[in-house]
Amino acid sequence: MSFSFPTEVVREGKTSIVVPKLEAYVGKTRKHAPSKAPVFYNPIMKLNRDLAILTLQAYQRMAGREISVCEPLTGCGIRGIRLVKEVEGVRRVVLNDINSEAANLTRFNVERSESPDLFLVTNEDANLLLSRYAAPRRRFDYIDIDPFGSPVPYIDSALRALRDGGLLALTATDMAPLCGVYPKACVRKYGGKPLRTEYCHELAVRLLVGCLTVMAAKHEIGINVVFAHSTDHYIRAYAVVHYGAKKADTSLQKMGYILHCFSCLHREPSEGIFSFLKRDCPECGSKLNSAGPLWLDNLFDEKFCALMEKEMEEKGLKQDKKIVRLFSLVRNEVHAPITYYVVDKVCDKLNLPIPPLVKVIDELKKASFQAALTHFTTRGIRTGASAKAVNEVITKLTAQT
Repeated sequence: MSFSFPTEVVREGKTSIVVPKLEAYVGKTRKHAPSKAPVFYNPIMKLNRDLAILTLQAYQRMAGREISVCEPLTGCGIRGIRLVKEVEGVRRVVLNDINSEAANLTRFNVERSESPDLFLVTNEDANLLLSRYAAPRRRFDYIDIDPFGSPVPYIDSALRALRDGGLLALTATDMAPLCGVYPKACVRKYGGKPLRTEYCHELAVRLLVGCLTVMAAKHEIGINVVFAHSTDHYIRAYAVVHYGAKKADTSLQKMGYILHCFSCLHREPSEGIFSFLKRDCPECGSKLNSAGPLWLDNLFDEKFCALMEKEMEEKGLKQDKKIVRLFSLVRNEVHAPITYYVVDKVCDKLNLPIPPLVKVIDELKKASFQAALTHFTTRGIRTGASAKAVNEVITKLTAQT
């Protein structure tokens, strides 16, 4: 098959696939611009796709059955084709894109694959496609929403097309609204207020999951977040859905706000969507700002993440330093306190030199506080210590040097 644009064959994981030749689409910075190509393909998202394979395999192992998959925004089809190739137990995959050239390229790549009979490739609106599978016994086990921008326009129809106990994956690349650069846009899209704090990427994930929680509750569906991460220019969350009004009520009880003081860096969770919010910081008396409503519960399921790690070893991804580092950090974050302190930010506030992160963690632990690194930033520490206690530890350390 010939295409109206230049192509090349790339290999990712165990799959070779035909994609647009990105050298032909260069942006003003002289870097490849995937969004400029007639069919979307972003090589930077390889880690995203690698983790999707580990997550889906872990889910399939826990489900103990063959599973069906839908990717309604497939682009060139690389994710869906890799899932069939690299995940055991996938029996059916529906790939769709509203872009006719993308659908054609996906069909071509499916025909090149080892199991073309497992695929159905369609060319229509993503929400329309998902609505066609909203009836019982037609629904999917796994739906992957990975758009250019916000996944919110597709969440409603994805929830309706997901079976009880199914797994939903959401990617958001519109980090400016979620991180507080455009707060009004975040409120419009996600129904929650962001804050421009040093831990804004965690807030972004919690706002995304909070939005999912509220939208799922409308359908009397509860959620359980099994894995989430913030990488490069995007955030990603995986949640298992559970049918039932009581399950939805339980999920809504895990919503609330994070109160933040920009003066002394104090922060604290405030449980409940309709909770009374404090006005003044308990540590310095300054005005408190709030982010939310958002998800306050865990972002990682310990058993599920352990299964993902096991799959990482079995699938030969232990050589990938990014994945290994991510799991080593997540392992310590599973039971860590909500939000994190960025040592550089604290030192900037105190006008002090920056001590080594390891020493700060050791001192916090000596003071009987929980403390761990976070995958959200290389300079962050999750701890149950108050802002005042963190300040005292850092001041003490810098005085010793």
